[in-house]
Amino acid sequence: MSELITAELVDLDLSAETKDAAARALAERMVAAGRVTDLAGFLADVAAREAQMPTGLDGGIGIPHCRSTHVTEPTLAFGRSAAGIDFGAPDGPADLIFLIAAPAGGDADHLSILSTLARQLMDETFTGALRSATESERTAALIRGDEAPGEPAREQTEPEPAAETADMATAAPEPPAETSAAPAGQPAPAPFRIVAVTSCPTGIAHTYMAAESLEQAGKVAGVEVAVETQGSAGFQRLDPQLVADADGVIFAHDVEVRDKERFAGKPTVDVGVKAGIGRAADLIAEVRRKAALGEGSAPARAAAPMDKDAEPGDGFATRLRKWLMTGVSYMVPFVAAGGLLIALAFAIGGYTINKAPSVADHFLWTESTSWAALLFQIGTVAFGFLVPVLAGFIAYGMADRPGLVPGFVGGAIALTVNAGFLGGLIAGLLAGAVVMAIQRVRIPAPLRGIMPVVVIPLLSSVVVGFLMFLVVGKPIAALQKGLTDWLSGLTGANAVILGALLGLMMCFDLGGPLNKVAYAFAVGGLANPNAGSLKVMAAVMAAGMVPSLAMALATTVRGRLFTKAERENGKAAWVLGASFITEGAIPFAAADPLRVIPSAMAGGAVTGALSMAFGCTLRAPHGGIFVVPLIGQPLLYLLAIAAGTGVSTALVILLKGLRKRPDTRPADSPAPDGAGVTVAA
Repeated sequence: MSELITAELVDLDLSAETKDAAARALAERMVAAGRVTDLAGFLADVAAREAQMPTGLDGGIGIPHCRSTHVTEPTLAFGRSAAGIDFGAPDGPADLIFLIAAPAGGDADHLSILSTLARQLMDETFTGALRSATESERTAALIRGDEAPGEPAREQTEPEPAAETADMATAAPEPPAETSAAPAGQPAPAPFRIVAVTSCPTGIAHTYMAAESLEQAGKVAGVEVAVETQGSAGFQRLDPQLVADADGVIFAHDVEVRDKERFAGKPTVDVGVKAGIGRAADLIAEVRRKAALGEGSAPARAAAPMDKDAEPGDGFATRLRKWLMTGVSYMVPFVAAGGLLIALAFAIGGYTINKAPSVADHFLWTESTSWAALLFQIGTVAFGFLVPVLAGFIAYGMADRPGLVPGFVGGAIALTVNAGFLGGLIAGLLAGAVVMAIQRVRIPAPLRGIMPVVVIPLLSSVVVGFLMFLVVGKPIAALQKGLTDWLSGLTGANAVILGALLGLMMCFDLGGPLNKVAYAFAVGGLANPNAGSLKVMAAVMAAGMVPSLAMALATTVRGRLFTKAERENGKAAWVLGASFITEGAIPFAAADPLRVIPSAMAGGAVTGALSMAFGCTLRAPHGGIFVVPLIGQPLLYLLAIAAGTGVSTALVILLKGLRKRPDTRPADSPAPDGAGVTVAA
């Protein structure tokens, strides 16, 4: 493994006058060292990154950087300019210029070194040593960390703000010391806790510098700061408990924060990554102000409750479920769009619209059948993506972006061999496993840059294609056909029993594993729609609406049985239930699981069974009451939901009324008449 920087990559007398000239001078050294294969192509990548956001930092630092296919291994070149070069920093020209080059695919070990350098740039002792260095060898050793930096040679003419803050922190008592002086017998108050996420377009320098700046500012302010760096070397998710316990959140990013819903509902400051470097103390003060005012971010999005990534500590069964649900969650929008378009087409043009000629060849603007045919054909195209998207994002959940290509290829082959939804599941798992296996192989440094863009897609696609075409494709196709035929012939008592079972699963854990399994089973049937699978989807959605609607109705007709907070939650549960969001019942189940969950399950079973018995059908995987006009037998469908809601409401009122309810309302909440006494159902 070559060194990240050598003496040949150091220029202590950089004569360039512009940032482009500086990048070219340092890049030429990389070319001479064999680290860059195409000077013009690499400089174009540097310029493209520079156009996204200036790379100048306060304190006289410029860090032009990029990821490029023309880089053979992560490399750093350093130049020191006596006159200074403008890299767009607010405080003026930069005299320390670091050109950072990373391969397109990155390399975890070297990128970790680059992240360490980015953090070192926040240390004045380190930058001072670079300004006073006189030898290229020693400068390279300082940057690599082989030598400890000495005291800075260049005196500060006036104290910098960070130094002032540090001096003030030294002179003033530390916040933890203040809080430790609590009255005898009382624990010291917990410090304010912040979790933060930093990221930039390349994930090489700004990401880690912002993290270091926030951590240092937190120490000065007496605040606990935990940072998740979403950089080129990947990222390690913050511990869920750490996120749950946090008092505030800071996002310092120039690309989308991954898994942002983890932080929903907390006081949040959302800024660009450079603000995380230059204004860390202000950001911490701002998030504390928001917390003091009780401000919070928007709640987590309400969608199909299944798109949570696997955590490092999960067992295999849990990880498998999360991988599968990741694929299903990305597939759902295609099912929704395609299903609703096809349903609208049938509503407008009748059930023979599927035999209409292509609208590309025949379309009359004034004929409703032409518009119906257009909707049907668009919906059919959307449905064609279901299995490839399912397989691609299962592989993505397992192996991140390298899994997408073999996953999509495997999903497309599943369609070719008629393996359908089940084939997509298997193809996604195979693709993810193959990519993970390839990533474990140690690769020579010169090849690492082409691994993610050439080698991994090529090898994994060949392996997955071989397995799907010649090994597992036909057996899965036979199994898929058997499942489709079973659903098509589902009638009478068998259909009712299946509806009741699915209703029980939807309402047992209110968005947990069983709920997800039932929902995924229904959505999977839409990949090969027939009368049976459309009935299953209708039953699942109807049952999933019952728990929230029942709790809303119960708090309306017997409010005295519920706390003030539960009555407020009941108002929101009307909308959540009508929108097919089962989780609206979770606050009630958490407070009284032994009464709420059995009641919800009973109502869900009734609704699921009635929906199947009535022959209600549904092509959309989501939407709740808002897609009722597109449901087969809509009035009977609403009757099934109403019946199940009534059963759940009656049971929860009965069970709660059988015991004397303790008064758990806040002191300032006036008790309704009769509260706190036994109430007959």
